[in-house]
Amino acid sequence: MNSIRRFLVVALMTFGLVIASNMAGAEAWTVDDLAAALTGPDRSDADKARDAGRKPADVVVFGGIEPGMLVLDVMASGGWYTEVLSIAAGPEGTVYSHNEQSALESRGGANLRALNERLADDRLANVMRAIGALGELDIEPGSIDAALTALNFHDTFNFTGRDAATEFLRDIYRYLKPGGVLVMIDHIGNSGGDNTKLHRIPKQDVMELISGTGFVVEADSELLSNPDDDRTQMVFGKGMRGNTDRFLLKLRKPAG
Repeated sequence: MNSIRRFLVVALMTFGLVIASNMAGAEAWTVDDLAAALTGPDRSDADKARDAGRKPADVVVFGGIEPGMLVLDVMASGGWYTEVLSIAAGPEGTVYSHNEQSALESRGGANLRALNERLADDRLANVMRAIGALGELDIEPGSIDAALTALNFHDTFNFTGRDAATEFLRDIYRYLKPGGVLVMIDHIGNSGGDNTKLHRIPKQDVMELISGTGFVVEADSELLSNPDDDRTQMVFGKGMRGNTDRFLLKLRKPAG
């Protein structure tokens, strides 16, 4: 009897571990599953048209962003990535869509109108606006699972300088949990080029800044690279949208 009982206990424990393992695995997105979710009817055709160049499902999975996470979209502008992250985080997660007031008011308020339309009628119920300077947001330090900043860090670097750009990264670091991640995407510029005018940034400059923030570069992907871009064209030029040579970095805040 004792041996039978022991066998049943071990079997039930093993079965329970298998179930738990499968449940945990099911919570993480695959690229195919997230790509399918991003084709849903609630997402606009204009947003979907940009997926081919931006590869959002690949980016989210690369960053390890999963359902239930607390995510910060840094410098979200009109919220294209906010909506992607809203879908990725799911109903149990939360996405903070961050903008400075000046960014919302720029270009005649285009970003504010776009974001208002995107969030109207509580359409993305798991999204919260976070308006203000990045270092002064009403977000608890050490609470964010993952952050993403896409195609905007170059402006911080080019227009406010290296020290401000370093502080930008340190602010994100402070909001992240130990072990949290920052996904960075930006247009690569050539060293010595007029990158302020071109809205680009040399990758080497970014790597040098990261080294002084506490972040660890966990992964450096060529998913968004384009060797046909010679990095001399302005990123908003004809034929450049979605076709620039971009870096994709996964930065980790050490757990210890």
